[in-house]
Amino acid sequence: MSAARGRGRAATGGPVSAARGRRRAATGTVLLAVPLLVALVGPVLAGDPAERGRPFTADGPLGTDFVGRDVLDQLLLGGRSVVGVAVAATALAYLLGVPLGWWAATTRRRWLDELLMRPLDLLLAVPALLLLILLSATAPRGPVTLVLIVALIGLPEVARISRAAALPLAHGPAMEAMRLYRESWWRRAVGYVGRGVRRVLLADAGVRFIGALYLVATASFLGIGVAPDAADWAVMVDRNRAGLALQPWAVVAPALLVVALAVGVNLLTDELVRKGPLLTHTVEKGPLLTTASGGEAAR
Repeated sequence: MSAARGRGRAATGGPVSAARGRRRAATGTVLLAVPLLVALVGPVLAGDPAERGRPFTADGPLGTDFVGRDVLDQLLLGGRSVVGVAVAATALAYLLGVPLGWWAATTRRRWLDELLMRPLDLLLAVPALLLLILLSATAPRGPVTLVLIVALIGLPEVARISRAAALPLAHGPAMEAMRLYRESWWRRAVGYVGRGVRRVLLADAGVRFIGALYLVATASFLGIGVAPDAADWAVMVDRNRAGLALQPWAVVAPALLVVALAVGVNLLTDELVRKGPLLTHTVEKGPLLTTASGGEAAR
């Protein structure tokens, strides 16, 4: 009877888990779509940003901000700077960090591994916020500078995570057999190791994007990289704090969009990782077949 009940719970757990996953994916999609649509389409729909009235009034759908500008127009205009910089910085960190990590993991020369990783360890020793302030003080203000700084801050962690995830595959029996069969570096590092660690990198990408979003918002909050009165969600939260009791939407609305963006990305990446294939890779025309259980069988 106990075994039958266990089988019944296992049988009903699948559909329930699938339905929960679909709900999480749908929630994440909606939460992510709203700020992305506002960031992409908002500037087309926004009115004239030069029009100003009295500060912190109820004029307009969401009132006015600290200098009398329409809050709704500022929301429509302020998403591209936050979302665009965070996405570009995350993508740049991965474009540089993943190849470095895979190169360090797949090389058989210890000195090359040390040469690639030790300089990145020096960057890890410096707090991210301190590094952001120091680099921003010595570089020209602008979104390109902010993208480069945030990408540089995230680069060491991306490289080390990529290296740690790739090491077991890069020095396992399958890799040794592929070397014996003289498979190309691209086939070994990208075709085998790359496909094997994609779930780890996908899970890390969601967290890394949130970290980049935090740094971009912090920079805007501190007035680094953007003008103090720029149409920017983080700047809106900072500059309108004084009138929170008079016009809360000037602070709450941009904060909600940033929170929705962060939660939506995490929900979607979690669901993609959960539904993604296990560490499975078939080497076509190669010496080994790596099974879903992680075992290897020679052809």
